[in-house]
Amino acid sequence: MSTESNADAASSDSSDDSADDIEWLSTPAAAERLGVTPRTLYRFIDEGQLPAFKFGRVIRLKKTDVDAYIESCRVEPGSMSHLYPETAGSGE
Repeated sequence: MSTESNADAASSDSSDDSADDIEWLSTPAAAERLGVTPRTLYRFIDEGQLPAFKFGRVIRLKKTDVDAYIESCRVEPGSMSHLYPETAGSGE
C-alpha cells in the first residue's frame, strides 16, 4: 500500500466539520443570510436557538449551523390557517 492511498482513505473518513472544512460566518453575514437584524441574531444565540462560538472578542457561526437553523424554521403547508379568518358564509 502506498502512503497516498492511506492519506486518501483517512481524508474520506473525516467528518464534514473538520477544522479545514468549516466555513465561518461573521455575525453581520449570518444576520444577512437569515434576513434578520444583528440584534435578533444575538437573541437567537442567547436563547440557544442558534449555536455560536466566541474567539476572543469575535463571535462566529458555522455556515452549516445557520443553514440547518433556516431549514428547521420551514413552515409546513396547512399550519398557517390560524392566521387568516374564515370568510363569512364559507361554512355553508
